Amino acid sequence: MRAVTFDIETANAFPTLGRGDISRMDVSIVGIHDSETGLLTSYTQEEFGQLWPIIERADMLIGFNSDSFDIPILNRYYPGDLTRIRSLDLLTEVYKVLGRRVRLQSLAEATLGVGKSGNGLEAVQWWQEGLVDKVRAYCLDDVKITRDIFDYAIKHGKLKYKDLGGAREFKIDTSAWTQKQGPASITHTLPF
Repeated sequence: MRAVTFDIETANAFPTLGRGDISRMDVSIVGIHDSETGLLTSYTQEEFGQLWPIIERADMLIGFNSDSFDIPILNRYYPGDLTRIRSLDLLTEVYKVLGRRVRLQSLAEATLGVGKSGNGLEAVQWWQEGLVDKVRAYCLDDVKITRDIFDYAIKHGKLKYKDLGGAREFKIDTSAWTQKQGPASITHTLPF
């Protein structure tokens, strides 16, 4: 099964747009890990022509808060409908178990023993300052963390998060995560 783990960074943020209005957010960078090649790569809007064929060949997209944030924003740029590709949103999976949202930073620190290299607001600021390589590095760091959390959950059937009392562990059912569900059904940018 070919899985593409991904994350987007935006060129603007909620404080400048109005709380929760993602319809006006612009993508600065998309970072991906392609399970078929093992490569971590990133793309600006001008490079999306190279990204779409990789996404279209994926059996599944893996992200964190991707169903309600990354996919809807990225879908505005895609000539088809990214929601037609199977998606695994790790935040949604954690919410199903815990009944609440947990930050990626909290999962990364408790599960993997690593922290994030920044946050989304810093990435917006870096982008606006022209620090494109810094945004790329931060985005790819989040992709790697997301992929490592996915792999840890598959291997151990559990994850951990930081809470006021320290790290808490919880079981998570990953049995359906790696089951192939038929071929990808979109080819809007691939040559025929």
